[in-house]
Amino acid sequence: MNSLDLDCAVRRILEALPSRPEVVPLHEPEMGGNEWAYVKECLDTNWVSTEGRFVGRFEQALAQFTGARFAIATVNGTAALHLGLLAAGVEPGDEVIVPALTYVSTANAVHYCGAVPHFADSEERTLGLDPVKLAAHLREIAGPADGAVRNRRTGRRIRAVVPVHTFGHPVDLAPLLAVCLDFGLPVVEDAAESLGSCYKGRPTGTFCLLAALSFNGNKIITTGGGGAVLTDDPGLAAFVKHLSTIAKRPHQWSFVHDRVGYNFRMPSLNAALGCAQLEQLPRLVDRKRALAGRYRRAFEGFAGARVFGEPGFARSNYWLNALLLEPEHAGALEPLLERTHAAGLRTRPAWALMHRLPMYAECPRMDLAVVESLAARILCLPSSARLAGPGPSP
Repeated sequence: MNSLDLDCAVRRILEALPSRPEVVPLHEPEMGGNEWAYVKECLDTNWVSTEGRFVGRFEQALAQFTGARFAIATVNGTAALHLGLLAAGVEPGDEVIVPALTYVSTANAVHYCGAVPHFADSEERTLGLDPVKLAAHLREIAGPADGAVRNRRTGRRIRAVVPVHTFGHPVDLAPLLAVCLDFGLPVVEDAAESLGSCYKGRPTGTFCLLAALSFNGNKIITTGGGGAVLTDDPGLAAFVKHLSTIAKRPHQWSFVHDRVGYNFRMPSLNAALGCAQLEQLPRLVDRKRALAGRYRRAFEGFAGARVFGEPGFARSNYWLNALLLEPEHAGALEPLLERTHAAGLRTRPAWALMHRLPMYAECPRMDLAVVESLAARILCLPSSARLAGPGPSP
């Protein structure tokens, strides 16, 4: 077996980047529009907290861009997913199916509800939940009881499924939704990474009961810190907004709270930044796709690894580009991380798999053979839009 040519791999990454600093971050925001003007308006008018015009404006613009009926801005993406799970009916002691290959916030949001993450495998063609394996797993371990779907092994109710559009690449939603419908399980999309991506021509985040977005500093657009819940259901939208504003009943002067709520609303300063960023989103998606094209062309004919590409049914925002090593070269991942960092490229591996984290090691899970393999072979490449340089989207 031939070893992976590490020096050649590093050269090809560098050749894909026409203009780069000495140290290339994994991902950094780009401010090129009305950010300063909108934030300055907040400062000039003193509307810097959750009041003022920018929060509502940002929510309306998000709804218009995605096609969702409602968007509720939140303080971060984890809070958005937490609220979405609560709105979907997740209660303490429930199980929620999430991919083992995800950022820890997905599992944490389940835990914040008092529920237990139940880890599922992914498929290599999407890096997201595998609907075929999920269906087989549910048939094996789940059964109806007291009007609910329960895990026969743990006795807990399985309450929801959370697909994640990994690195911005859409999950194969149609068969996944069919499986969840068969078992009567609501679906909450973790679309934190996929704003600007489409599944069969329709924006992600609009296929399920609710969805969560993130606008962290490393996302395709940023509000500094922020997130949003998307839904078409007016009752759920009102519930999420009420929870996010400490469950305070509207009143001119009285402070009456009708349940335990959360201080999860997005401040106006962040929303102002988001409004300016959202105006540039189509251009940013084009540049991210152009960068993905540069990486793919750079690695054409390279033996032992390939740049991950969007599945045929999707148009991805390519939030993070990933080099996927062939299974026989999994041992080269750590040396390649060392070589790329030495060259000033701040590459990263995939996140630690959720069942390998100490707080989630005892959670229920299906066979995870695919993600065990993927986690040993994924190298995340620098993916800032500015690295694309001039040129059209592929």
